[in-house]
Amino acid sequence: MSRIGRIERVTKETRIVVEIDLDGTGKTDIDTKVPFFDHMLDAFGKHGAFDLSVHAEGDIEIDSHHTVEDVAIVLGQAIREALGDKKGIRRFGDAWIPMDEALAQAVVDVSGRPYTVCTGEPEMMRGFVVGGHYPTVLNKHVFESLAFHGHLALHVRVLDGRDPHHITEAEFKAVARALRAATEPDARITGVPSTKGAL
Repeated sequence: MSRIGRIERVTKETRIVVEIDLDGTGKTDIDTKVPFFDHMLDAFGKHGAFDLSVHAEGDIEIDSHHTVEDVAIVLGQAIREALGDKKGIRRFGDAWIPMDEALAQAVVDVSGRPYTVCTGEPEMMRGFVVGGHYPTVLNKHVFESLAFHGHLALHVRVLDGRDPHHITEAEFKAVARALRAATEPDARITGVPSTKGAL
């Protein structure tokens, strides 16, 4: 059974199409018109071993905020669609990712109960802009939107780091690897991995 999610979202601010195959090999086709965000989504697909296609048009002449946040919303929805009934998955996943001086941890529970905790980013991340177009203050918006619309419990922690590029990349890769582990099939599980019988 294929685990592919495809979602389109059109608003007055953005037009977005996302497709994800949870059982892919890391092939990506990314174009959001926000270059650093493209780089992060490419890393997300590659390190999650997801086949990921993201195409977005947005009002980036105003700000990248709408495009970045809306892509995260649609990505979360596509992940949720791809997961289907969640039978046979591991459900939990975690990853520690170093990026030179930066270290990030992500922990995921495909619980059906959206929740996000993001801690540890240095204060300077709130005012830093990578490449003149990606404010790193958006990182938390991305993870919150992804978790809420994917129905995930997601914890992201930054343990160390001084370069906002490295910190952000470590976070995205950690979330990808944790999500990969959580959504992988578990040969020992035949039903839904929950005492409730549903996720």
